[in-house]
Amino acid sequence: MRDNLHFLCDHPRLAMDPLSDILSLLKPHAYVSSGFDAGGDWAVQFGDQHKLIKCYAIVSGGCWLAVEGVGDPVRLEAGDCFVLPSGHPFRLGSDIDGPAIGAGEIFPTARRGDVVTLNGGGGLFLVGSRFGISGNHADMLLGLLPPIVHIRDQSAQVALRSLVEQMMRELRDDQPGNSLAVQHLAHLMLVQALRVHLDSSDGNRVGWFFTLADKHLGAAIKAIHADPAYPWCLQQLGEVAGMSRSTFALRFKERVGEPPMQYVTRWRMLLACERLEHSDDTVSAIAISLGYESESAFSTAFKRIMGCSPRRYGRVTRSGFGLPPRRSALLHAVEEEICEEVVQERRYRHLA
Repeated sequence: MRDNLHFLCDHPRLAMDPLSDILSLLKPHAYVSSGFDAGGDWAVQFGDQHKLIKCYAIVSGGCWLAVEGVGDPVRLEAGDCFVLPSGHPFRLGSDIDGPAIGAGEIFPTARRGDVVTLNGGGGLFLVGSRFGISGNHADMLLGLLPPIVHIRDQSAQVALRSLVEQMMRELRDDQPGNSLAVQHLAHLMLVQALRVHLDSSDGNRVGWFFTLADKHLGAAIKAIHADPAYPWCLQQLGEVAGMSRSTFALRFKERVGEPPMQYVTRWRMLLACERLEHSDDTVSAIAISLGYESESAFSTAFKRIMGCSPRRYGRVTRSGFGLPPRRSALLHAVEEEICEEVVQERRYRHLA
């Protein structure tokens, strides 16, 4: 069965907003949902969450959350929800500085619907879901989302709590259609949490995600995603944003982290990667659909951004072996380890 949010290979392309576009490429899957009941003094350390998104709701009690490399610890109270898209190790506890037990020691056999109890429980109860993320650019795409999404208890997120509660009912009750229902609820939880967090932002925070809430810059991003094949230029994007060419270019780079035209090119390449891996479209057809006048021009841009030719990218990703691990950053890190020849070149330089 296809991923609920995975529409990008359909033709004609369905009109989606930028956040839906990013989530579509992430392909959330392999969720596991369970409860956690802790009492007394406790702390649990969760290791590397690579290619995982955690989504939790505090049902009762409270605790501290500390994410490695991300600011100060966050206090969580009953009614709060939080999402961790960054993949960084994190710690939950009644005392964040106290000795911690490894998550693998208390969650080794947790299954869907299980409730794990620590120290007899009674001090904190939370429910949550874990989403596995696929796609060869998951790290880069997750980098577009905030490292911590903390939604405090308020009426604006009643819908999110309702989704969490409904998911737990589905997991506890063996009813026909459980699997499909939970899959849909998992996606809805993730989207709703991000939506509420975006709505509550002050409009001045830096990053692609928060820029979506900017009336002017967000309009430009939406225009790019709505028609990536259009021959965009700074002047046109500035007009969409209601700014002068120079002001738009400056503000876009300050907020998003890269120049507008570089963003346009990289977004086209991400769409091309998706098509190369998951469709039978020719390189020429993909090039034309993304606004390039020739396969040669497209291939040159693709190799500059992705590190290898589109044909080689398609062969490697469809071979079943996937791509080698690589570094990534906010849509402007060149993914240097995509292709075998790049890896071998690095090895040669190392040995020289």
